[in-house]
Amino acid sequence: MDALSIDAALLRQWPLPHPDATRSKEDRGRVLVVAGSPTVPGAALLAGEAALRAGAGKLQMGVPAAIASSVGLALPEAKVMPLPTSAEGACGSTSALEDACARSDAILIGPGMDDIGDVHALTRRLAGLAGPAVIDAGALGAFRQPHRCPSTPVLTPHAGEMAALIDRPLEDVHAQPAAVARRFAESAGVILVLKGPETWIAAPDGRLWLHTGGCSGLGTSGSGDVLGGLIAGLVARGASPEQAAAWGVFLHGQAGEALAHAVGRVGFLARELSREVPRLLDAFHADATAPDPAGEGSRT
Repeated sequence: MDALSIDAALLRQWPLPHPDATRSKEDRGRVLVVAGSPTVPGAALLAGEAALRAGAGKLQMGVPAAIASSVGLALPEAKVMPLPTSAEGACGSTSALEDACARSDAILIGPGMDDIGDVHALTRRLAGLAGPAVIDAGALGAFRQPHRCPSTPVLTPHAGEMAALIDRPLEDVHAQPAAVARRFAESAGVILVLKGPETWIAAPDGRLWLHTGGCSGLGTSGSGDVLGGLIAGLVARGASPEQAAAWGVFLHGQAGEALAHAVGRVGFLARELSREVPRLLDAFHADATAPDPAGEGSRT
């Protein structure tokens, strides 16, 4: 099966739910972001803001107790839940977190978290309670062993994280990214977003998408946290996991291109990416008319 190119033409045929069809924030979905650590608190902020900029109606955040007040002040739109934190910096679960997880339309786990066993255990616990989950950064290690979720999760590794997931040399991932993404998606039952200058998205049924846009400036600290938040926000709005992945990757790339023109090819900040997204979405909502592509679009 050939890969579909993720471009404006494809996405116009695969429109997101239109904002005019919603009457309140409840209609645009609830996102739960479980992220951050005492040493990387900003990852939670980047991811949470991105989810809101993608159009999600409500945001809840579970973060280490030591940074909860700071996160709440920096992102006043969010309800913040302080979580117990181990000596290694890993968050633990609480009944409030698990209740929020069960009531969320999408969850994002992992930005700013370390790749350690306690984080993996938390990820498996929460992903088993929730609807669609987006798994990033330190939470990805939960899928080194087979782990099935109630809904199809979206995993967002870069090449190095992918190599760790499959216990293969990095060179193997660089040599055959499409094949690696497809095999893992099929075997693990996930939507796999293999990030890089070329981003490959694979579905469990063998479908494959390729995105080649964006710019070198997107290779900056925090950029992946923004992407994870965008995908989670789009899922909350009603997009399917694969649709949210494709749209999130495209919007992320377009935001980078816009900043490259306004600021420079490198040197813009990850925190600036989310601000470009509402304008980009409005341009699509203005002329999105066609149904689900069902296999249409340009192929590579």
